[in-house]
Amino acid sequence: MNALGIPGVINNFNLYNDGTVLVGLTGEISLPDFEGMTETLSGPGILGEIEEVIIGQFGSMELEIPFRILDEDAFKLMSPATSLNLTLRASEQFTVKSTGGIDYKGMRVVVRGRMKKLTSGTVKQGGAMDAAVMVEVVYIMIELDGKQRVELDKLNNVYKVNGVDLLAKIRKQC
Repeated sequence: MNALGIPGVINNFNLYNDGTVLVGLTGEISLPDFEGMTETLSGPGILGEIEEVIIGQFGSMELEIPFRILDEDAFKLMSPATSLNLTLRASEQFTVKSTGGIDYKGMRVVVRGRMKKLTSGTVKQGGAMDAAVMVEVVYIMIELDGKQRVELDKLNNVYKVNGVDLLAKIRKQC
């Protein structure tokens, strides 16, 4: 919990592709999971097994962009030959502990990657289609209130958490 406030809700958000807002999105976007790759260690000096996390190495990361219906914005994301440059901007609402009032802070998530899958959805009279575009993430940066919290660039060997470059020493050695 933040020392100044109690986290509440995402008050509002927009998703942009190369600076242009995407319309027709449904009410939520699931951000990718950071699941570290591991290797099982066992042998002398280890009681049983340990899953050793390999720093900076992550499994496939996906971002699903849901659309109410198939429209132009969904198809603008379709070419797997084109790198997507997506930015999610949100306003986080929180309760100020000292006053009980409400305040806001910004959240920005930058994602680069390529289209991996199109879910066309279903066609029903009077209903939404629940279409979606799945993006394979090769870069993600999450910023809260103007401070970079995590940056992962799979193609350029960069992994930073709270401003600490966890791969700097490895890049110098290789």
